[in-house]
Amino acid sequence: MEKEWLTHKLKHNSLRALSLVKWLAFAILMGLLCGLVGAVFYRGVALATSARFAHPYLLFLLPVGGCEIVWLYRRMGFQKAIGTNLVLDAIHSGDVIPLRLSLLIFLSTIFSHLSGASVGREGAALQIGGSLGQNVGKLFRFDDNDRNTITMCGMSAVFSALFGTPIAASFFSMEVVSVGIMHYAALVPCVLSSVIARAVAQRLGAPAPFYDIASEIPAATILTVTKAALLAAVAGLVSILFVVSLHAASAMEKKFFSSRYAQALIGGLVLLLLTFLTGFTDQRYNGAGVQVIAAAMEGNVHGYDFLLKILFTAISIACAYKGGEIVPSFYIGATFGAAFATLLGLSPALGAAVGIGALFCGVTNCPVTALLICFELFGMQGWTYYLVGVAIAYVVSGYFGVYSSQTIVYSKFHSNYINKSTHM
Repeated sequence: MEKEWLTHKLKHNSLRALSLVKWLAFAILMGLLCGLVGAVFYRGVALATSARFAHPYLLFLLPVGGCEIVWLYRRMGFQKAIGTNLVLDAIHSGDVIPLRLSLLIFLSTIFSHLSGASVGREGAALQIGGSLGQNVGKLFRFDDNDRNTITMCGMSAVFSALFGTPIAASFFSMEVVSVGIMHYAALVPCVLSSVIARAVAQRLGAPAPFYDIASEIPAATILTVTKAALLAAVAGLVSILFVVSLHAASAMEKKFFSSRYAQALIGGLVLLLLTFLTGFTDQRYNGAGVQVIAAAMEGNVHGYDFLLKILFTAISIACAYKGGEIVPSFYIGATFGAAFATLLGLSPALGAAVGIGALFCGVTNCPVTALLICFELFGMQGWTYYLVGVAIAYVVSGYFGVYSSQTIVYSKFHSNYINKSTHM
């Protein structure tokens, strides 16, 4: 009996070792592949953004850009709007994401930034990485469980390559699928692929952003932490406003214009008009707005910046532009946080940092990732404020979220299983 038990134990440990070796090999493969793709994609978005600032007349592409993206997607066999929800659905259902989607989101996101649409990059990162991961799994005939793991691996790797936050990227793909649980079976491949992808991307010229705000962070006291908690609570409400605005803009366009081309054309014209009204050469609310996030750290914001960014982003997403909502959420969190912090007597830099963490958590329902993003972007000096801010925003934001295919497995308010989709 003891011999049989020992034989079984050795066999079991051998299978674990083989599984670890397999995932180490595929994590390295995905890290190299996704790091290369992420670096090229970063360069494409950066060149498109630079071209738009150098030649503001490119903003006149706004009315036709969405129409061209609609045409391109339909030409490639996608009749409906495709977004990050497709990746989450694929993980839940086991469906395969077509590889051509990677090329589509790659090109359409770069074109969206060239045109001046208010979009980010994370939607592209998750879709490209998810598509690459799924198809590598299909090529090597992975079963459904392993294919889900390598899909998350690809998502983490491209996210890491683009955003320069490998720790947060490692956890994001494991956390975003099902809120309340973490898919730790994917931990090793997600971590390794993220680290390798970031190293490759950095080697190829994709920088990792870092905002040194240590000198702006006061010692944590009951008063200052309470102020940060208040800021985070209001930011949680702003995250709901952002999510509802995204849904409302899409619903309104569908209500008044049945044609997808008409929706894209009218939405693009509205964006162009808003751009003229808010500053054609300034382009403060066009594109990802990374320059405004940096300015917010220094207090150079208007109290209405976050509201206009919500409006620009909601219309951009509604009229078919691609890229994602996460970088705009950074913008909204930074500008709101900096402005509100000034009213509370906190430094705008601290307010912007807490605002970014709170908004990201509110729209994605990913508190662990939000906290790690704060650490990687701003350092550990303000950890008390970030921790409290993310926790408060997670609860205040309720069951709203930008990804309708995301599942809330466990309640945010009670220790019970609910398994419901997020609201939009």
